[in-house]
Amino acid sequence: MKKWKIIGLIFALFFLTISADAPQKKIEGPKLHKYRPVNFSDNLHNSLKTGPQNEAKSFVSGQVLVKFRPSLSRHMRRMALTAYQSEPIKIIPKLDIYQLKIPEYTSVEEMVYLMNMNPFIEYAEPNYIAHITTTPNDPLFYLQYALSNTGQKIGNVPGSPQGKENADIHAPSGWEEETGKDSVIIGFIDTGLDFDHPELQNKYVSRGKDFVNDDDDATDDHGHGTHIASLAAAETNNGIGIAGVAWNCKILPAKAMDATGSGSYAHIIEAIRWLADNGAHIINLSIGGDADSSALEDAMKYAYSLGVVLIAATGNDSSEVLYPAAYDSYCLAVAATDYNDAHASWSNTGPQVDVAAPGERILGCVPTWYPAQVWGDFDVDPYAYGYGTSSSSPQVAGLAALIKSLKPDLSGRDIMNIIRYSADDVNQDLFPGVDDYIGYGRVNIEKALRPVRITKIRK
Repeated sequence: MKKWKIIGLIFALFFLTISADAPQKKIEGPKLHKYRPVNFSDNLHNSLKTGPQNEAKSFVSGQVLVKFRPSLSRHMRRMALTAYQSEPIKIIPKLDIYQLKIPEYTSVEEMVYLMNMNPFIEYAEPNYIAHITTTPNDPLFYLQYALSNTGQKIGNVPGSPQGKENADIHAPSGWEEETGKDSVIIGFIDTGLDFDHPELQNKYVSRGKDFVNDDDDATDDHGHGTHIASLAAAETNNGIGIAGVAWNCKILPAKAMDATGSGSYAHIIEAIRWLADNGAHIINLSIGGDADSSALEDAMKYAYSLGVVLIAATGNDSSEVLYPAAYDSYCLAVAATDYNDAHASWSNTGPQVDVAAPGERILGCVPTWYPAQVWGDFDVDPYAYGYGTSSSSPQVAGLAALIKSLKPDLSGRDIMNIIRYSADDVNQDLFPGVDDYIGYGRVNIEKALRPVRITKIRK
């Protein structure tokens, strides 16, 4: 109780000081925040619980993300931080979002509640934690049914399932139009990249940025990032391994996820901003968190405003679309189909879903240092199968890069619409038109790249 009296007094003094110094004009009341409880005493510790089961969202202990209203001066912001006894870890450039370290005696829930009572703060929220949306299972072209499905067996071991002819993204016929330009850069926010992999060692623009370890070397210490990047842009037609969707396009990695496959929203936000400011035309996010975040949405909006095409995985929980894929105004949310062109049962659903791409047993690269036996039943190193919308999303990112290569003057919005409206409605027998399962349909590279008129499907 004593600490609450102290914090309450500090807050009151700070509010009165600002009010006295502020210009004499009508001040709007505090912005209602979805995480602020109606009743402080009863609901404070439940204020970060949402969803049908009231499941608590995971976040970084001792940190909050804050955005002040633009009218508040830098001096007054410093006073505010002093009043809240919080220290800035960093200010994310251009987005003006503060990552703060809060006092040890105060919980994240308490600080978020207090800050959201302040009318000079646009929003305050926890530094949520996201996770990669799939874990690769096992492992060049004849096995890549996602690119070309001839009805072949999906695997090289006894008992492998058999695919359905043409249940693929029609890559070979699309490549007749465009295989990608090296001037087009695909950014990846993930666990990093294996820079020594023979399929990737000539593909990256730089060693990227590591926001987890705060350095300029986004080396993959997990494996997920390497697998995802290879699906979009592995070196192709080189006589080894697999084919990437965008043969010649370049890779720029931003490591926001650690060796366990988890990462804070603050790191993801920084990565989005950094990639958008450092030449990425496309950004792939094969990651997802279950918490809505104004700060994360701000980052997506910022990148989108610069013409960046954002592609995000919907998630693999047979539940609602994860974030950032759920920010449908700024990105393409990608669900998963299987080798029979059916919606994968585990692929998340919702009105935000835009398109789908194969996500069941998708062959890609894995780090050269990774033990092959960990990945399962494939005996050719360093390749493995991956499962999930994480594997679906980079195929769409590769398609976006091909469109950008073919028509470099198209806006990000135009590219996204081409991908939507050229997709095949492969579940039309059950759900004709746009639906919550695969959106506009499974993507079709051939239709997206060929100079034909594409008719918009009304949502």
